[in-house]
Amino acid sequence: MTAPLRILHVFRAPLGGLFRHVLDVARGQIERGHEVGIFCDSTTGGPRGTRALDALAPDLALGLTRVPMRRQLHPFDFAAMARLTKLYRRVRPNVLHGHGSKGGAFARLVTSPALDRCTVRAYTPHGGSFNYNPGTIAHRIYMSAESVLTRRTDVFLFESEYVRKRFDTFVGAPASLVRIVHNGISEPEFAALDRRPDPFDLIYIGELRPAKGVETLIDALGLLRREHDLRLTLLVVGSGPSEAELQERARGAGVWDSTAFVPPQPIRRALERARIMVIPSLAESLPYVILEAAAAGQPLVSTNVGGIGEIFGPFSPRLIEPGDPLVLARAILAKYREPEAARREQAQQLSDYVHAGFCIDQMIDGVLSGYAEALTARGLTTAGPAARAIGHEVERPR
Repeated sequence: MTAPLRILHVFRAPLGGLFRHVLDVARGQIERGHEVGIFCDSTTGGPRGTRALDALAPDLALGLTRVPMRRQLHPFDFAAMARLTKLYRRVRPNVLHGHGSKGGAFARLVTSPALDRCTVRAYTPHGGSFNYNPGTIAHRIYMSAESVLTRRTDVFLFESEYVRKRFDTFVGAPASLVRIVHNGISEPEFAALDRRPDPFDLIYIGELRPAKGVETLIDALGLLRREHDLRLTLLVVGSGPSEAELQERARGAGVWDSTAFVPPQPIRRALERARIMVIPSLAESLPYVILEAAAAGQPLVSTNVGGIGEIFGPFSPRLIEPGDPLVLARAILAKYREPEAARREQAQQLSDYVHAGFCIDQMIDGVLSGYAEALTARGLTTAGPAARAIGHEVERPR
């Protein structure tokens, strides 16, 4: 049996789908006998993120380290990199796995000559800078940085074919190992929802920021109200920098009286409160929110962006183009007018497809397989001399 790996995950914010991915992968790796650590930001995530990390911390053999990390370049980066370097030298991981643009940069830039020859570096972009205003100067800078960091990457573990193609387009096909490891979800998430009485007609769940297209959804509801005299109720679940602006837009569109904004909450509890979920995104990677909703059998109206088409697979013709309130209004109207049985049947078809291709064990095994291939390519097997050199006992971080 292969000896346990020592794996250090590096990312910035304990928020959203990236955070869920890291937690699920880390738990799975621990259950398979590996020693795992986490290095992330201490200023974001709020109480929910802190609770999730604290719950996992006792099982993290390489410890939980949180330091201030800003989204953009910041003087804090020097202090954070110094802390990561100290941690790297102390826990001596077999694998440094960076997630997202900032975590990926940190995991690939940290260095120690005595350890670098014995450590492989994995990178999962999670969309990140690849969806950041293509064509702008900032985007070109990010892509130039990715090109340089590619030389420090042993294996790319893209969570979607979409992001892999974006990488090839803007950076170039990497010479390193490349694997597509889709996000996966657990068996309990396929259980039927316990529907609440008197549900909202529609629900949006996610961040409240421009890339999510909530403005398009509000405008679409305004069109349905004016042109079809149809007053659909909408539950908006989430938070973010656009919240106040979106509330004002709902007032301007004349749908404020049928729209409710509530803070983030467990997704299944939210889905139980509505008939149809709407994802009006302008940009995505491989969103967990759609995987979770599809698994639970929630009827969906969604745009065709990012890796969403990979989730829908043969049912991708149901997706619509983004950014057009009229197109979205028509799709919502068609779904709303469908017989309940037809809506449920289509939702179940998608749930069955997701169940076959996006399970959590496939994701964890895919990540570990990527590590193994990278270690082998470098001549570093966990039973070999290099691994024994880094496999000495270290004090468990406190």
